[in-house]
Amino acid sequence: MREPARAAAPEAAREAAREATRERARERAFDVLLWLLLCVPVLLMSDPNDGGSWTRVAVGVVLLAGCVALGRRWPLAPLVLTVAASLATSPELFTPSYVLALVAFGYLDGRRQEGTRPALWLFAVVPVAGFVLVRATGRPLTYWFALLLSLALAVVAPWLIGRYVRQYDRLVRSGWELADRMEREQAAVADRERLRERSRIAGDMHDSLGHDLALLALRAGALELDPALGPAQQRAAGELRRAAADATGRLRDIIGVLREDDEAAPVAPPDETVADLVARARASGMTITLADAPEPPSPMTARALHRVVQEGLTNAAKHAPGATVAVVVERDEGTVRVRVTSGPATSGGAGPTGSGARPADAADGPSSGLASGGTGLVGLDERVRLAGGSLGHRPTGEGGFALSAELPLRAPAARPAAPRSARELDLARRQVRQGLARAIWIPLALLAALGVLMAGVALYTQHQSYLEPEDYARIRLGQTRADLGDLLPDRPLDGRPQKAPAEPPGSDECLYYRSTMLAAVPVYRLCFTGGHLAGKARVP
Repeated sequence: MREPARAAAPEAAREAAREATRERARERAFDVLLWLLLCVPVLLMSDPNDGGSWTRVAVGVVLLAGCVALGRRWPLAPLVLTVAASLATSPELFTPSYVLALVAFGYLDGRRQEGTRPALWLFAVVPVAGFVLVRATGRPLTYWFALLLSLALAVVAPWLIGRYVRQYDRLVRSGWELADRMEREQAAVADRERLRERSRIAGDMHDSLGHDLALLALRAGALELDPALGPAQQRAAGELRRAAADATGRLRDIIGVLREDDEAAPVAPPDETVADLVARARASGMTITLADAPEPPSPMTARALHRVVQEGLTNAAKHAPGATVAVVVERDEGTVRVRVTSGPATSGGAGPTGSGARPADAADGPSSGLASGGTGLVGLDERVRLAGGSLGHRPTGEGGFALSAELPLRAPAARPAAPRSARELDLARRQVRQGLARAIWIPLALLAALGVLMAGVALYTQHQSYLEPEDYARIRLGQTRADLGDLLPDRPLDGRPQKAPAEPPGSDECLYYRSTMLAAVPVYRLCFTGGHLAGKARVP
């Protein structure tokens, strides 16, 4: 058996090495294809008429090759380099040469990066750097708004898709790992069930065979003391009693091997009722009185009731032979009470199983050779507890012993604990949901904040170029720019609005101002010639 296992281990290692080699080859092929695809836009923009050059193409190709090479070890580095190259080309971040690279590296960063914090820092730094660049170059804020839109669509959106794919793959991988673990645990459960079955066999042997052997020894002891039998028959009865004692000892040894310390008692109810049990004990020669014997509706409670009576009769037969035993079963609303009381022994005895020592003269009685495993009351207490009841035992004032139990008519339903694999799968799902929340809602909240900021900046710039109608009415032709300084807004509009009428001929400069706060048209036009206002109009 060991030789095939030793031969299989190197073969498995070689197969794992071959699979790792194939995986590396697939990764290299993917990286090469990705680099070739990203180089296509760079090559298409090599025409000098479009502002390109072969120098820029070479720089772009080398840059993209470096980004692809770094992408697997440092997923954020390619995105940072591509964003820097795009900003160096255009403050709007959107460039035909690198827009495909922005989308690809944004997705791959979300797909490969373990944490989200570095990417979020990048998304916060890029707008700030873009704003500084726009203000430093003197361009209007519309360039910055275009940068924010490009960042959201070309970088953040692919990054969110990559995060979603990563979290989904993580959930699927966790599910397969848990499935494999469940298969291994299922095999372990089967082994434990076999051990538990052995323990149940031990419990049944103690409950049934121990009781029967005690009754057999009791009958053999009665025959051994019967004066009507001859010496040969009495010796045979004694040998039978001793054989029963030896069988009980061997049974104790078997129980010690099979029973587990933490194993619960079996709960399957037998077919025998309390009345049948008492009748069988009476047939063996015991004197028993039975007061009522209602059978509870719950099988577990019925089995526990049967076991209490059986244990009480077994202890009475072993330790108080010849004594009268009283069995009382009382059924109340919701509970059933049982009490087994034995009187003092008439032929020598002792306390119940595991509860005391025999007197010195117990060897003379018929039960002197019976061995006890010391687990009767312990197992019985566990059985009663599983049924939802309580067990009590005490000596009586007349030298006897009383065993009592109170049981519910219906045993409480067991509440099985959730399997460990199910709990781990639920934990993995919660972690995936939390990861998706961090990966999606945080960038969305950032975009929402940027949107609010854009709206505020737009309102501010509109206010800076808004000319009050009252101020426009006070403006007179022939006034200079210095005369109009208090009436005009801080900033005019950037150039002539689209579809506005042509400017008057001979004008040196025309300034345009908003006539309303929110609408882009109509606008006020002020034209200057030689430093003086030559014309004013409200144009659509």
